[in-house]
Amino acid sequence: MIELKISTPEEIKSVFESEWGANYIVTRGSIIKYTDVEGFTAKENNEILGLITYVIRGTKTEVTSLNSFRENEGIGTLLINKVIETAKQAGIERLWLITTNDNTKALEFYKKRNFRIIKVHEGAIAESRKLKPSIPFYGNDGIEIRDEVEMEYDFT
Repeated sequence: MIELKISTPEEIKSVFESEWGANYIVTRGSIIKYTDVEGFTAKENNEILGLITYVIRGTKTEVTSLNSFRENEGIGTLLINKVIETAKQAGIERLWLITTNDNTKALEFYKKRNFRIIKVHEGAIAESRKLKPSIPFYGNDGIEIRDEVEMEYDFT
């Protein structure tokens, strides 16, 4: 049985380092360290199956990462739904995230869960690489990583 638990800083750091290559991520020209985020971990028999992290800023919440280690089993959906539920209970007015133009699976995943594209930040990855040079030039399906795609949850 999959359980959702509040993530520990150690779990977040471990996933950031293994999946993102550092103990921080870069979004919209800012470095977000593993200690700056909150999160939920999906576990089964103490094995981490997924992690979602987010940052609350007043009445706005940014989802900063979502990792599912077993595809197509509903783990990502459980995690994003938990953040949506948490945001609603906290009276959050805006729930948003950034992904990259190559991440077509993420774009479709979020669209199916009531997120919509609200802006494309053309060329933004060049600026992000100044803060994190390890960001690859090509990503999923050999697509050049250039742009940040901003998506927002529709609470209506």
